[in-house]
Amino acid sequence: MTSTFPNISISTERLVLRPLDTDDVPALAEMLNDEQVAAWTDVPRPFTEEAARTWITECAPAERAAGDGLDLAVTEFLTQRLVGLIRLTKANWHVRSTEMSYIVAPWARGEGYASEAALATAQWLFGDQKFERVELRTAADNTAAQQVAQKIGCISEGVLRGACIAHVRTEDGGWSDVRTDFIVWSLLPEDIEGADGHLADTGGFTPYPDWN
Repeated sequence: MTSTFPNISISTERLVLRPLDTDDVPALAEMLNDEQVAAWTDVPRPFTEEAARTWITECAPAERAAGDGLDLAVTEFLTQRLVGLIRLTKANWHVRSTEMSYIVAPWARGEGYASEAALATAQWLFGDQKFERVELRTAADNTAAQQVAQKIGCISEGVLRGACIAHVRTEDGGWSDVRTDFIVWSLLPEDIEGADGHLADTGGFTPYPDWN
């Protein structure tokens, strides 16, 4: 039987991480249409509300059910506003490892939300799910993503040369693919001790009702 991630809600001092819901459709579409998101990810461009609804109601639940990964909406505790997304992919239940990526909405950048959400997710993986390794891959020029990896205690393991496709605007307003390098980072349970103390205080983990 395939192992799967449970539906979970993770609380920190400022954030609640939870499964995506159909109420998130407009905010998710707006967030994924941001220029920086388009530059560093492979989400469709433009990213429509129909695509957001399909992701929330079909793709994310299927990925979790298959044991491949988990998508978590990152929301502000006080406003409940969607401010980001944490994605777990390529889960290996024998090795107890998974790859993590994160996106922060343009209106929420500079607040430390990515670091807070990523560290809380890693703590849950290591503590509740007994995982032994979290891997991150950041494009060579994506300094913001690299700063998050460093802040939560990740160790840089090396470079995958020419393994990443980034995207840049062309003169006619379209997009062009540009090949670049991936920097590979890892986070092990013992690395969490090196993260900022205030980031490590999470409010706990609670079950969440099943997705529709």
